[in-house]
Amino acid sequence: MHAQQPFLPHPARDAERSLHALDREKSESAGKAEAPIGVFDSGVGGLTILSALRQELPGENYIYLGDSAHCPYGVRSETEIIDLSVRISRFLIEQGVKLIVVACNTASQAALAALRATFPSIPFVGVVPAVKPAARATQKGRIGIAATNQAAKAAYLRQLIDEFAGGIQAFAIGCPELVTLVEEGQFDGPLVEETVRQALEPILREDIDVIVLGCTHFPALRPVIERIATSQVQVIDSGSAIARRTRYVLDTENLIYPNTGSAAAPGELRLWCSGDPEKFSAISSKLLGYNVTAQQTHL
Repeated sequence: MHAQQPFLPHPARDAERSLHALDREKSESAGKAEAPIGVFDSGVGGLTILSALRQELPGENYIYLGDSAHCPYGVRSETEIIDLSVRISRFLIEQGVKLIVVACNTASQAALAALRATFPSIPFVGVVPAVKPAARATQKGRIGIAATNQAAKAAYLRQLIDEFAGGIQAFAIGCPELVTLVEEGQFDGPLVEETVRQALEPILREDIDVIVLGCTHFPALRPVIERIATSQVQVIDSGSAIARRTRYVLDTENLIYPNTGSAAAPGELRLWCSGDPEKFSAISSKLLGYNVTAQQTHL
């Protein structure tokens, strides 16, 4: 009886197997890269972030969900915000997204750590109030931060100020009425101007020279805010910074959509909301500057 010969690897056969494995890996990676980016907010405000994302990454496909049935988040408890954010993220993951942008300051501050722990295989990008660039921009050493009620009082905001704006006086204020204006599709006019003026008056009277828009709804009111603040006050939001961060994370994870770039054909946008889809579609179309139609999902 002959002793069984040990198995000796065949170089050509093994090389072929390695190539097949590499091709399969490349194919899986390409499939993931073609998946959409998920974006969510408490309502239509995160569409200001979506606009910045589409400018930075025009060839990507996007799925946006506005939780209009539970808006505004700024008056909700942290537990509620985490629960809603987890439910929304689960819905977006079921739609096949490759990355989620939490396009809501309040949800980013309250829920980002919980989302990363709950869904470890999905990269998340949160929104951070632009305190750092505001600290660099101020000449007077006095900045104002307009946010939601919860975000204005959050320990996270105080940490940002301590870390990036040491020695600078920062005045934070909650402006829930501005969220309401945007959710109602009111972006300009005498009533809007008066509401914005009253909301921002407590920080404008502090002789600031920079205002941070610490809620993604507020850039929709930027023309009005700039009129009221005058040219002496610089208005800063985090839209373009979040878009650049999203590009960086996608690039690091090898998830950039193939052939995306400034000359790329615009990707697809699918819009969802948890509230009235007709109202959400109308306001979203007005905010984005082109017609969109939202579908409804119950969270």
